[in-house]
Amino acid sequence: MENDAVSRDGFSRRKILTTTAAAGVTAAVAPLVRIRPARAATKTLKLLQWSHFVPGYDKWFNNTYIKEWGAKNDTEVVVDNINLSLIPSRAAAEVSAQKGHDLVMFLSPPSVYEDQVIDMKDVYVECEKKHGKAIDLAIKSTYNPKTKKYFAFSDSYVPDPINYRTDLWGEVGMMPNSWDEIRAGGAKIKAKTGIPIGVGLSAELDTAMAMRALMYAYGAGEQDAEGNLVLNSKNTLEAIKFAKALYEETMTPEVFAWDPSSNNRQMLAGRSSLVLNAISITRTGENSKLPIHEKIGLAKAAQGPVRRIGLEHVMDCYVIWKFADNVEGAQKFLIDYIDTFRSGFMASEFYNFPCFPGTVPDIATVIAKDEKAVPTDKYAVLSDVLSWATNVGYPGYANAAIDEAFNTWVINTMFAKAATGAETPEAALDQADKAMQRIWAKWKEKGMI
Repeated sequence: MENDAVSRDGFSRRKILTTTAAAGVTAAVAPLVRIRPARAATKTLKLLQWSHFVPGYDKWFNNTYIKEWGAKNDTEVVVDNINLSLIPSRAAAEVSAQKGHDLVMFLSPPSVYEDQVIDMKDVYVECEKKHGKAIDLAIKSTYNPKTKKYFAFSDSYVPDPINYRTDLWGEVGMMPNSWDEIRAGGAKIKAKTGIPIGVGLSAELDTAMAMRALMYAYGAGEQDAEGNLVLNSKNTLEAIKFAKALYEETMTPEVFAWDPSSNNRQMLAGRSSLVLNAISITRTGENSKLPIHEKIGLAKAAQGPVRRIGLEHVMDCYVIWKFADNVEGAQKFLIDYIDTFRSGFMASEFYNFPCFPGTVPDIATVIAKDEKAVPTDKYAVLSDVLSWATNVGYPGYANAAIDEAFNTWVINTMFAKAATGAETPEAALDQADKAMQRIWAKWKEKGMI
């Protein structure tokens, strides 16, 4: 992921920094825009979402879409954009205070908040009437089959392809098509040039996605299709052993301290031969006119011993709190947003892919040729992304247990302990499994899984 000049306090320097008190809990946010109709609006709608990694999207959303929607709906719209790492703590503060924004956008399924949010079924129904069925990836990320509730609504997801240096991989005569090839080719490149692979092994979002992609490719997972815990398996152990070897042969210790923008910085600085990331890397290179962007290629998720599979890089999941002041306005906002999603897709420069394919029916044609890309068909590799991208919690749904395990970095920690040698692969797996057992027992007792 790319961070737009994020300062040490977590905020983008391109935004005005302010501090606002929310229901007695102080949280730093950057209110980007407050839309006031020509006359005093009769309603207010408050949104909390991230500072997008493609600045052009925020420019369109905050300065065009919000203005138009606010004027049409006699509503004063307040959008607070914050760094992605701050969203979970801000959401927790609002739930604790039972006061805050009407709409909150998470970047992974916020299943643990199911009891605090309204059911989004009606929003899905209205959108499907106009645009057809939502993709399975969206439903599995926002629906709980146990409680029959849509705890969130997903407008879009972000593909997570392999970003690799075409020149370096070409020099060793290899392609990063599989995990085995990534390991072998990465080792050759490191030995020849000193440039390592950059796959995170720290407590952050990109690592969480990368390690799950590896697990799933090995036929392992946190749960089965019915939501039963199945982490402790031979397949998981093999994935852990592979990750340890991958680190030892192709990487450097800095991956243990990475944040979500580290892989972007490393690749654009020419210090990584391969990373797993969204297209924010190549877009940043293109928009900043960095010559290295021409050397960065994209590939599908890597093939593993069992399957070719990857995660979505982030999953946009909007929730409406039960304590929201403008529930009806928030619902209408989402429905109307899907009506104009194509504009958002284009403003995101192909970053936000549609959860309702009918909103961008010609997506394969659109991404097949891009004037900024070198080569111009660089992004065409994403045309079949739904054949290899899946949800957190695959092959099951993104339930509350999955959410808690995800946000407490259980999987990340398991892989990191084994890679560093702090624990054997077997011990790291056993410790993670015990942690997961406690989490699963907790949410089963609550009737959520």
